[in-house]
Amino acid sequence: MAIDLSANIGSGSVRAPLDERKLHAWMCDHIPDFGGPLRIEQFNGGQSNPTYRLITDERSYVLRRKPPGELLSGAHDVMREARVLMALAPSEVPVPRVLGRCDDPGIIGTDFYIMELVEGRIFWDASFSDVGHADRAAYFDAMNRTISALHSVDPATVGLADFGRAENYVQRQIRRWTRQYLEDELAGRDPNMDLLIEWLPQATPSQSDVVIVHGDFRADNLIFHPSKPEVSAVLDWELSTLGDPLADFAYHALVFRMPPDIMAGLEGCNLADLGLPTEEAYVEAYCARTGRAEIANWPFYLAFNLFRLAAIMHGIKGRILRGTASSPQAGQRVAGMARLALLARETMES
Repeated sequence: MAIDLSANIGSGSVRAPLDERKLHAWMCDHIPDFGGPLRIEQFNGGQSNPTYRLITDERSYVLRRKPPGELLSGAHDVMREARVLMALAPSEVPVPRVLGRCDDPGIIGTDFYIMELVEGRIFWDASFSDVGHADRAAYFDAMNRTISALHSVDPATVGLADFGRAENYVQRQIRRWTRQYLEDELAGRDPNMDLLIEWLPQATPSQSDVVIVHGDFRADNLIFHPSKPEVSAVLDWELSTLGDPLADFAYHALVFRMPPDIMAGLEGCNLADLGLPTEEAYVEAYCARTGRAEIANWPFYLAFNLFRLAAIMHGIKGRILRGTASSPQAGQRVAGMARLALLARETMES
């Protein structure tokens, strides 16, 4: 059974309150052509950084903020998100337009930024079942075209040469998630994870290029045109940095191998019957757009990303055991950790 993502759809009551009076006053001073009255709803998705719909009689806006309370150093840096959105605005990567930024905690208690509300469709079903059979391949091609455009942007040209460490992206990621996995003794051990920890550092290819990586590029982080197979905006840049484009693309392409009951994926589906491209054809299209003959070591990049996801779920398991997990879907997601680790090992061995 596919994982239920319906709870992430739409907006409703505000769960993380903010000072509406101060926000309204700030917007009057800093947002061009803003006029109230202001009504606020909170999006049901965007669990990491609370995200709000700001509604006026004339138009609506989106506000992204840091979560209230004590945070790890460097975590939930919404100003960093705003920076990459503003930098990419002149590029071929479709992003919402940032209208204002605020680092004064005296307004709503945390840093925040406000961007335009992009109207369109978000697809939570990886098979794009909500569109006609004949159009589904075009929606996949729109995603492919968009991530290819992102990986074709020169970071220095858009002012992001210092957006992260340029070298050894995958090696640093492996060290980070290995350390988190080993330090969380309460969450236990998994034999496949232990094997991956030994194998991945030895098998890591040299980094092919340094580009802006999104870090979480998938269908439900994209807004599509209301009626056409075009990406209107790429959302949720919290994990963006400088890094290896092949690792970033492989994470996106995991949709072909991901079990639908763990994360939205197409594993076990008949792609031809669904009107979708094969993984091989999808990789070929990306290579053609980014000037590559092929992606050598493709299984490594897939195994690395499966390991990364399993490590993230391992951390969530630890938070559940400590009683600090915030998402009601946390238990459902963690149940698949061991299967992801096994899939990563099987991919590694291929």
